[in-house]
Amino acid sequence: MTATRADLLIRQLDIAWALFEYHLADIDDDACLWEPAPDCWTVREDGRGRWIADWADTEPDPVPAVTIAWVTWHIDFWWTTTLGHCFGSGAPAREEITWPGGIAAATGRLRALNDEWRTRLRELTDADLDSADRTAGLPWGRDMTLGDVAAWLNVELTKNVAEIGLLHNLHKLHNVHDLRATGGNAPSA
Repeated sequence: MTATRADLLIRQLDIAWALFEYHLADIDDDACLWEPAPDCWTVREDGRGRWIADWADTEPDPVPAVTIAWVTWHIDFWWTTTLGHCFGSGAPAREEITWPGGIAAATGRLRALNDEWRTRLRELTDADLDSADRTAGLPWGRDMTLGDVAAWLNVELTKNVAEIGLLHNLHKLHNVHDLRATGGNAPSA
């Protein structure tokens, strides 16, 4: 039996998702909100208790560093937007997609998006993947087929997961350096 293209996309997604779960295993809120550089995009609580992501309509040059919280918000944003436009009646505005306020809640939200995406991929035929009908409302990928958008999503997830892993490793190294500088004991790696 030949695997469908949707099956291939799901297997690719599963690889990226396994790496996501691996990196998130011991990330806490402190690591999630740690800013690795002075010029850093993160999520900030507004006066109404919502966590809003830093954003610029035109990408700055140089691009700011980001926090793990911002990256998890970013995944939520593009996944919610893609699902809403490709399988629903649209998506909320970027400003309405907020960070849930902690890594546990953010992880839960991303797991739900992953489950929904996997379910939707399973429903697709090759004809669905070759069509651009579902992608017409996307702010990106308007002229792309659904198969191209699905492949992009998997690659974007892989890139974002790699960023989370790097930021987490940098945070751990930063803490080890701080402990050594103050004479504390560094945890073993």
